[in-house]
Amino acid sequence: MGIQDIIEGKKQWRAHVARVKALPPDYQIVYKEMQKYLFKVGPVDLADGPLLSGIVDFFEEGAASGKGVLELIGDDVAAFCDDLIKDTPTYADAYQESIGGRPGTAGRH
Repeated sequence: MGIQDIIEGKKQWRAHVARVKALPPDYQIVYKEMQKYLFKVGPVDLADGPLLSGIVDFFEEGAASGKGVLELIGDDVAAFCDDLIKDTPTYADAYQESIGGRPGTAGRH
């Protein structure tokens, strides 16, 4: 990764943050909780993939139509996030594979 890639990545992240800050306050709160959850759960392509910007797109559309954020995602933010990443490899999956297990089989005999 060269210096230009780093600079471009920072520009894109700043533009993303500006979009989040332009959302209504309730959307911002929920977005930040989703982001925190997703960083903890660890989809492998979270930083480079389209997930976070897709959430902002979805939230911008919801706000523009006058809907509350919980009307869009429901009351359980974690469940909504889990549904978004259900078919996405996570760092936990990669770890399971690295130690010889298969993802999703921990504790099964």
